[in-house]
Amino acid sequence: MTASKPRRSPKPQERQRDPERTRRLILEAAGAEFAAKGYAGARIASIAARAGVNQQLISYYFDGKEGLYKAMSEKWAERQRELVAPEMPLSEQLRRLALEGATNRDGMRLVAWSGLEYEGPESDPDHGPRAQRLTPTVERIEALKAEGRLPEWIDPPSFTVLLMAAAMAPVTLPHVVEGLTGTDPASPDFVRGYADQLAKLVEHLEA
Repeated sequence: MTASKPRRSPKPQERQRDPERTRRLILEAAGAEFAAKGYAGARIASIAARAGVNQQLISYYFDGKEGLYKAMSEKWAERQRELVAPEMPLSEQLRRLALEGATNRDGMRLVAWSGLEYEGPESDPDHGPRAQRLTPTVERIEALKAEGRLPEWIDPPSFTVLLMAAAMAPVTLPHVVEGLTGTDPASPDFVRGYADQLAKLVEHLEA
């Protein structure tokens, strides 16, 4: 990724009276743009147009495209923390994440795009923070193994990847879902049923 250009203060006529509202509008527009086109395909001009703000305000508030992407990743991380508590049963964690496929598809698409565009840690602004967010899940799986509640053959990091991919499948594999089930993969009824299936699978393994 190229280095960010120095921020310039917006001209007086560009300043917003409500900076928090401006930041929120930019983040909402960025979520839609990054979810639709990925990091490489997203354009600051398009995000500004979606948000209805001057393009320079994005540089002012977020220090350019990379800073905005990091802010989006932090927003997704905050949502994950709201959904999942470390002491929550693994099956319920997975169910809640899968349910996001009905209400927060852009967040999941953002994660999927970051994987499709991945060329190494240096190309991934969320590389370190993402690993930190997922570490508690790996540790929880390790603890369940130690307690004899999960099979010995399970590798905690690999199982974490498997569960994450499964939870995101209605968003990342909508064509497969619709082809096999004849159901809209974004349908709340389908997503709820799918989330329950994943939770029951983990419960079965824990048993």
